[in-house]
Amino acid sequence: MIYRPHYMDALRVYRDAPLVKILAGIRRCGKSTLLDMLGEELQKDGVPGDHIINMRYTSEDLDEGMTDKDMYRGIRERMTDNARYYLLLDEVQEIDGWEKAVNSLLESANTDIYVTGSNSKLMAGEISTYLSGRYVSIPVYTLSFAEYLDFRRGSGLEQRELLNEYIRLGGFPIVALGRFDQRASYQIVEGIYHSVVTNDITKRHNITNYDLFNRVVKFVAENVGKTFSANAIVKFLKGEGRSLSVEAVYNYLEWLEKAFVIYRCQRYDLQGKSVLKTQEKFYLADPSLKYCRMGFSLKSIAAMLENIVYFELRRRGYEVYIGKRETKEIDFVAVRRDERVYVQVCRSLPEDSDREVGNLLELRDHYPKYVVTLDGLAAGNVEGVKIVHMSDFLLSKGI
Repeated sequence: MIYRPHYMDALRVYRDAPLVKILAGIRRCGKSTLLDMLGEELQKDGVPGDHIINMRYTSEDLDEGMTDKDMYRGIRERMTDNARYYLLLDEVQEIDGWEKAVNSLLESANTDIYVTGSNSKLMAGEISTYLSGRYVSIPVYTLSFAEYLDFRRGSGLEQRELLNEYIRLGGFPIVALGRFDQRASYQIVEGIYHSVVTNDITKRHNITNYDLFNRVVKFVAENVGKTFSANAIVKFLKGEGRSLSVEAVYNYLEWLEKAFVIYRCQRYDLQGKSVLKTQEKFYLADPSLKYCRMGFSLKSIAAMLENIVYFELRRRGYEVYIGKRETKEIDFVAVRRDERVYVQVCRSLPEDSDREVGNLLELRDHYPKYVVTLDGLAAGNVEGVKIVHMSDFLLSKGI
């Protein structure tokens, strides 16, 4: 197992706190492995092995018709004394009412509880009834570039080569560890995609027109980094001779979001200082989710660079928005408490760089401003705007 310090440090902060620690993210992003790492760390710290209870609730492992009461009883039967037990509960969303079982274990036993899951039942709005104020959510994403370098240590490739590989193959841990070629990598990711769609979306929401649903996903993937509306998707489908209501499109987008396949990025009015509710952007949980469905294309690199930077900012704890200032746009406005960062992303920096640099120079405040690019010759500082290579931005500890 390759250590992932960002998440392990977060879990360590909350260890033994009277809160349920919830690790949520797309399937195969590494949540189960993080629980395994936590179990090993607990034993190294002196916790007896029989006081670390690992339970996996994937649909394949479940007894048919298992209830939250069965879940509760199964765990309590393994607790034979009054000492502290560490409960590592994987993919709990497969149990209807799992929150009730976990809440009872939190209240009635000497426990420290960690759970993982990969759909909406792990999101705040779904668990507030039983765990309100008694949980902390730790979002888990596919590998950052820094993590990817750790996973690919010993490959013999230089950092810039590994960045190119990361952009093409994405950050699912199984792909990074497997040393697969591009074709095999995309086949693996396509399998992950179908697993998510089948288990977390189409079955759960009784979607019968699978082809129509996939065409909506295709539209989103083709338009990463662009603002669009549900009406635009309806018009796109109509042009293909398909019919779908705006309400159905909203549902599809919401279900994709709740399965952590896509992430919504709202626009922020930099003058009115308010979040706008129209013309949002969506980003994919991993660039490979686009390539596995549509093939790798040089034309899509700029959008995928945006995708990568968006998640890097999310990993660092920022709330991320699209910046709007009159008719001009800033790719990202990242906010974390009283901090703010502005970021423009481009594949290369043209001689006429008004959009990339000029838009940032019009922002008359003291917050850091970056232009992030793959251009190997672009560097330096233009009146306070820092121009940095993508790899330097992704690996910097000061952003």
